Amino acid sequence: MTQWTLRDDPHAEREAHKYDKPAPSREYLLAALEEYGKPITHENMSRMLGLEDEDLQEAVRRRMAAMERDGQVLRNRRNAYALIDKLDLIKGKVLGHRDGFGFLVRDDGKKPDLVLQSRQMRRVFHGDHVLARVTGRDRRGRDEATISEVLTRNTQTIVGVYRANTPEFGILIPENPRVTQEVIIPHSACGGAQDGQVISAKIVKQPETRVQPVGEVVEVLGERMDPGMEIDIAIRSYDIPAEFPPEVLDQIAGISAEVVEADKAHRIDLRDTPLVTIDDESAKDFDDAVCAWKTKSGSWKLLVAIADVSHYVRPSAALDEEARTRGTSVYFPGQVVPMLPELLSNGLCSLNPHVDRLVLVCEMNISKTGTISRHRFYEAVMRSHARLTYNKVAAMLDESSKEGEALRNEHSSLVKPIKNLHELYKLLRQAREERGAIDFETTETAIIFNEERKIEKIVPRSRNDAHKVIEECMLAANVATARFLDKHDLPALYRIHERPAPERLDKLRLFLNELGLSLGGGDEPTPQDYRTLAETIKGRPDFDIIQTVMLRSMSRAVYSPQNDGHFGLAYPAYAHFTSPIRRYPDLLVHRAIRSVIRGPRQTNTVLRAEGAPVEPPSKWCPYTFEQMVELGEHCSMAERRADDATRDVEDWLKCEFMSDKLGEVFEGTIATVTQFGLFVRLDEFYVEGLVHVTSLPSDYYHYEAEKHRLKGERTGSSYRLGDGLTVQVARVDMDDRKIDFALENDKPRPKRQPRKSRSADKKEGTHNSGEGARRTRRGPRKTSPKKG
Repeated sequence: MTQWTLRDDPHAEREAHKYDKPAPSREYLLAALEEYGKPITHENMSRMLGLEDEDLQEAVRRRMAAMERDGQVLRNRRNAYALIDKLDLIKGKVLGHRDGFGFLVRDDGKKPDLVLQSRQMRRVFHGDHVLARVTGRDRRGRDEATISEVLTRNTQTIVGVYRANTPEFGILIPENPRVTQEVIIPHSACGGAQDGQVISAKIVKQPETRVQPVGEVVEVLGERMDPGMEIDIAIRSYDIPAEFPPEVLDQIAGISAEVVEADKAHRIDLRDTPLVTIDDESAKDFDDAVCAWKTKSGSWKLLVAIADVSHYVRPSAALDEEARTRGTSVYFPGQVVPMLPELLSNGLCSLNPHVDRLVLVCEMNISKTGTISRHRFYEAVMRSHARLTYNKVAAMLDESSKEGEALRNEHSSLVKPIKNLHELYKLLRQAREERGAIDFETTETAIIFNEERKIEKIVPRSRNDAHKVIEECMLAANVATARFLDKHDLPALYRIHERPAPERLDKLRLFLNELGLSLGGGDEPTPQDYRTLAETIKGRPDFDIIQTVMLRSMSRAVYSPQNDGHFGLAYPAYAHFTSPIRRYPDLLVHRAIRSVIRGPRQTNTVLRAEGAPVEPPSKWCPYTFEQMVELGEHCSMAERRADDATRDVEDWLKCEFMSDKLGEVFEGTIATVTQFGLFVRLDEFYVEGLVHVTSLPSDYYHYEAEKHRLKGERTGSSYRLGDGLTVQVARVDMDDRKIDFALENDKPRPKRQPRKSRSADKKEGTHNSGEGARRTRRGPRKTSPKKG
């Protein structure tokens, strides 16, 4: 291989555009590996390419590590890299299943996932990284893999219930349903745990094909039904950092609890501008404030002021390292695990009323047609004129409301600004509809606890115009932010939502064809095509079922430094700017913006206060594109982790809630259809349970995935997504977070009418996959508790 020079690299122009000091491209390194023909360390690769510059050598090390992470190369135990294709191996992450088998999620992103039979799963835990090769097909025609090597053990502690089996040892039964191996706990390592208690154990011997894992107790959490135990279990099961380390507490101890005067210098003064916060009644941190007014020309000015977290959390400091690790705040029912310590999240970075706070401002000019005609960013100091709630603002906007009249009298100086915001919202909303953004009509719920932290009720969250006002303001600021990042080519994270995958579109079109409907756009439908279909089906009795299948065709939104647009919102560029208190990507975006505000570049998209120092951009945004790739993947993972953990806690609480309702009868709606039965959501409580196929009326049932239904072979009767059913609570399993229902009435009810509207950006995608038709034989019907 000849020595590398930039002019010899076919991707030199791309590298020079991204980096001040371009390094060999991925394609060049892959060609070098191909030519070399055997594994090579990154040090030897640098020597082979004649790279003497230490920065270039470090760039090669980082790039090859990133190529390993992305599944392009393999690093062996001697730290030498090789082309995976040459070894006929596949690198991926193990995804466990509660039934003992698992899947290999490929690092190269190729689909479908590979099946790992239970024998393979005995030697790994859910989450481990492995090398495997395809060795056959299972009875359903799916590719099976055999694990060749475990690369990384990602499970070091496990939470579960301790069972004292013998005087010599006990076992830990994991709480995480994706971990099915029981862990042996020697009596000498049980830490005083009693039978039935919840424990956390460190894995001292990892599993092997014929050897169970061994652990030692590091913490006894308490009894399984203790109040709050479900959150303690989820925090440990999902490795959510909950305690701030000493170095973070030391840094916080050195920060004043009030904004110091020196920090207010060199900022635009907005303390007299009527900025207000509008949040839920229960909110404790307020990271955004808004204000709008109409200009003489008839256009609008909108200010979105966001807590200036980046002023307090600097790159590479202890606070930053911990915030990056957490990635996001985790909102459990009734409890929050914050990304930042309370001094910041509820104090200095919370825009509390009538106190000075530091903010980063997005100032926008909105045209008469509701489009952003101009934007600029600047550092400011503000003083919130009021802490308002959604319900209060909605009442203030309602001229017939007596509560609203009292609130208008109380906040007389804010009546005009509030009406301005509402008028601007209607303009922005109209522009959204004309743009073709997708609106899905879904229902979010809230869990209401009693004093003993038991569920008292589960209620739908109501949305009023005040919610929508804030939503549109935040969307506008996020769009302006994405344009800013793109214009200045900054290393930051976009919020991307890819168009639906071809296989999901095929399933959707098959389903629509059965109903005489179609989705426009051919192989690449637009958001407008989805919106047109949604408008077409409004008022139909099967509206819910059609919308659900449409929603399941969507991908999940993720973070990436590569701007691929946001399909659901119909934006060519979108980023998260508005919540740096609780989302690390927003904090990274703030740093990127500040690097321009404080930097030497002259631009009309920022406003620098008089006397503000000029600083090198790297002080605030010291990241490469490849580092941003890693951060995007980590933040996307942290978001999924938070979603999974909160869902697990909600499932636990709902099982506990239903445990005293055995034998009771409720009306429900089929929410999911699988080959093994029907998941039914109770209309009253929004709780889901399974009606197993074996409990359906006597028949052979075919699972028709494209039609989302089970159909009886002999009788022709069918059970379909969206159908109403009357069910009885038959069984509640707290261990597996499962609720079983039995049919009280064999006949499905007509589909329900549509619910109130909920916008696509709040529900950015769900996942569902069909498995094709399957013939299932019903067994003997269980005796209903009511009849016993």
